[in-house]
This record gives sequence, structure tokens and C-alpha cells, in this order.
Amino acid sequence: MDESPTTHDYLLHAVQTYTVADNPSAFLALNTGNSAFTAPGVEGVVVHRRAGRYLVQFGGPFAPADAYDDLLDLFQAYARERGLRWVGVQLQRSDAEAHARRGLTVNQIGASWAIELENFTLRGTRFMQLRNKISRAMRNGLRVEEVDAENWYDALRAIDRPWLNSKGDGSRPLEFLVGEYGGPAQKHRRLFMGFIGDQPVGYISYSPVFGSRAGWMHDLSRRVPGGSPGIMEAINAHAVDVFRGEGADWLHFGFTPFTGLAPVNELPGHSMAFRWFMQYLWAEGAAVYPAQTQLAYKEKWAPTTAIPEYVAFDGPASLAGFAHIFRACNAF
Repeated sequence: MDESPTTHDYLLHAVQTYTVADNPSAFLALNTGNSAFTAPGVEGVVVHRRAGRYLVQFGGPFAPADAYDDLLDLFQAYARERGLRWVGVQLQRSDAEAHARRGLTVNQIGASWAIELENFTLRGTRFMQLRNKISRAMRNGLRVEEVDAENWYDALRAIDRPWLNSKGDGSRPLEFLVGEYGGPAQKHRRLFMGFIGDQPVGYISYSPVFGSRAGWMHDLSRRVPGGSPGIMEAINAHAVDVFRGEGADWLHFGFTPFTGLAPVNELPGHSMAFRWFMQYLWAEGAAVYPAQTQLAYKEKWAPTTAIPEYVAFDGPASLAGFAHIFRACNAF
């Protein structure tokens, strides 16, 4: 059994092929810094990061259906034999049920949001404000292009620095549950950049989504602070037109914690206290994560689907386990 980084090609094969859980964020398994648990004779991987005495698992096992349970059991045994705590995040419903069957405490932690592209249009009064923001950005000289990221890394970092500084002292770039650029996985992503004149002013990176809602995921977006309103909306609208023209079925906006919470989404045996805590963070937790701001941007596009996502604790739900998810994300 192995807890070391595994090869890019095998991870890519796993997330492309083993879509039993239909995780729209599966491509994030290829982020640099992730490790993958494998077992001899068992197909598939469990992607995770080590954070202190915790193994923080990303999604469920990326494994064929007939190996999924075996691999999950082996990972649970691996953690317990080494005295490590185990918490899983961004589990899909079928993942959540599999973890609950093993005695883990499973709660909804948020939702992913998506739009079906076939009949999507920005026409009509519903999108009037969004169209106005896009028009304003274009009147201010914005030009949007799809570019090859490998030729623009310096420009991307030049946008990242002031963007991060605008978040306040001590802000750190998030990892693990958000997109990135660079590395061997870059050739599979798409990058759309906004320019005013020849100056890059914002970008959105999209990663591929596999499974029954295949398409693209809006997984990393940044802009130079200040400047014209509507930059990010215009970049995304341009990308939507490109993806629809190519016949893509779905655009995903990714996971936002503390959103889409509903009692009907909870599993038997969930923690009522942790459910209350998630609702509290939705209402009052902007300092932890700006969930309301993130959801407001996604709701501008009238998402047609909300996909509940879950967290699983090997034992009672705990603030320590929850905090180590943020630690794995480089939040502190």
C-alpha cells in the first residue's frame, strides 16, 4: 500500500474513467501536492493530503465499482493502523452513503452549482443586469481571448499578486479544493484572459468534467483589483459561447462550502450540531470563507442544478477535523 504521489498518467486515467460518483470537481485530484493511496491488486486511487495527524481525503475513491468498497476499506485501515485521523471532503451522495456505511459521521458541507448549456442564453429580463455589466466592461475596452497558459505564466502571477494583497494581510493562496495552473495537467485545462489594450486584467481557468454531466468547470478566477466592473462576467460569457459552440453539455461553477444546505440532503446519523455549524457559517462566516459572495456570482448565471457535497469524519464530527480541511487547503 502506498501513500506517495502517484503518476500523472494514472491519476488522469482514474478521474477520466472511474466516474461512478459523478464528481464534477474530480480533475482537482491532479493538483500538485496531492498524494494518492493505492493497494496492490486493487484498481483505483484515494486522493488526499496530509495535514498534521489527519489524512484529508478529496472526494471518494476514484475506482471501478467492483473495487470501490475494497479500496475504501483498505484506506480506512491504513489510516487507523498508523494512528491518523481521517476526514473526507467533497464527497458526492454515493460517496457519502459508502462512508456512512463504514460508521463515519457524514454531513452536508455545501454544494456545487452547474448550468446546462444546450438551451442556455443571456437573453431576457432575468439576465438584464448581467448583460449590462458585460456591456460596460466591453465599452471600457475589454477584449477576451482564449490563450495558451504556458505562454502567460508571468502575466498570471502578475494578476495573482495584487488580487491576493487585496484580500488583506496574511491572506494565502488556497490549494487542494480549488483550481491551479501549471504542471503536467495544464494541457487539459482551458484559459480565457481579459485584456484592456495589451494589459491582462483578469482570467478564468476551466478544467474538464467527466461523467454524466460532462463539460467544463470554472475552477480558478482572478482579476486585478479595481478597474472596470463586469470583467469576470464578460470572460465567462465568452467562454460559455465557445463551449456551447463546441457542443459541451454542462458548465460547472464548482464547490462552495456552506451553500445549498437542506435537511433533505442529510443522511441518517448525521451530526445535528455540525449541521447547525454549517448554517451558522453560511450566515455569519464570511471571515472563514466568503460563501455568500461566491454564491451570488454563481446565481447571476441562473444555475439549473445544485449538487450537494459532503464531509465525513472517522468518528464524531469535530471542529479539529473541519479545521484540518482548511489547513490542507493552505488557508492557515
